[in-house]
Amino acid sequence: MLIINGVLHTMDGPVIECGFVHVEGDKITAVGPMSALPGGIDGPVVDAAGRHVYPGLVDAHCHLGLFGNAVGFESDDGNESTDPCTPHLRAIDAVNALDRCFEDARAGGVTCVLTGPGSANPIAGQFAALKTDGRWVDQMIVSAPVSMKFALGENPKTVYNDRKETPVTRMATAAIIRENLAKALEYMDKQNKADEDPDTDMPDFDAKLEALVPVLKGELPVHCHAHRADDIATAVRIAKEFGLHLVVVHGTEAYLISDLLAQEDIPVITGPCLTDRCKPELAGQSQENPVLLSRAGVKVAICTDHPETPIQYLPVCAAMAVRAGMDEEEALAAITINPAVIAGIADRVGSLTPGKDADIVLSTGHPLDWKSKVEQVYIGGVQVV
Repeated sequence: MLIINGVLHTMDGPVIECGFVHVEGDKITAVGPMSALPGGIDGPVVDAAGRHVYPGLVDAHCHLGLFGNAVGFESDDGNESTDPCTPHLRAIDAVNALDRCFEDARAGGVTCVLTGPGSANPIAGQFAALKTDGRWVDQMIVSAPVSMKFALGENPKTVYNDRKETPVTRMATAAIIRENLAKALEYMDKQNKADEDPDTDMPDFDAKLEALVPVLKGELPVHCHAHRADDIATAVRIAKEFGLHLVVVHGTEAYLISDLLAQEDIPVITGPCLTDRCKPELAGQSQENPVLLSRAGVKVAICTDHPETPIQYLPVCAAMAVRAGMDEEEALAAITINPAVIAGIADRVGSLTPGKDADIVLSTGHPLDWKSKVEQVYIGGVQVV
């Protein structure tokens, strides 16, 4: 397939005002201005004259497929709120690939999402990076697990206070995380000693601790739900104590400590922004949050937290950042290449780059113009819209 004459937002270089994208199979093979189009290319041609062409959008944090659309409890599989520590839970075991919101995602140009368990538990479980087209979740996986979900602040407090169980304070929430990380360190140490000494027995298998081992090795990032600045500080504190690879999720008050986060080189996934201040820890909500973070040098992604904000409104969330002062291409990066980099999947998605998956969107105008309409969407070179 050859897409020609489009305004290309490559996300790995400047905008190409009139360019082409060549696709072979499920990969992008060439991108450039029309003046550099090589001859002799075979295959169907898509004339994108007057259209904008950009990589499929990436939502860095949502719960797509885990909270069923218009179903209620029967399809509410995002929180195992019977145990505050559940690192062994896997998103892929709960995702309903046939939930209609996957169709909504594709219609909005969202071709890849990080989805997983919610924020009821201090340690909630394993997120997965999925393409948004498919009937069988195993065939949609880009990376699984892609991160481990932690949560601080109001959500665990509220859930377990209602149950009259621990944790009901921020101290207890942090203590549960520390306790289980310490147990996993001890478990890992016993495994290492058994590997080195044939006379030493392996520790009894523990699914929870086994799931935390790659977190402690730095192989699996921690995506930590934290809204208030003090909760963000706690996340950073724990990450330093255990050498974790930390990403802050939501970060509602992150702009208040943007310089500190920049010094620590900690990315922030901001959002959702299209919500009200529905609970106390959202009191400091500001549309300028991603703008101020980016200006401070923090790598920023923007998310919907679907279903908090419906997945198809991801570009609207980025457009809100533009209205607050962010450059258009920078805001587009926050829903394409930045989340891909933060998630460790930028070798597959996030930009129109030769060798990457042919996840491509064509729209009638700039992707962040609310009047633009998504006309065509390709995932792995196959048209899905």
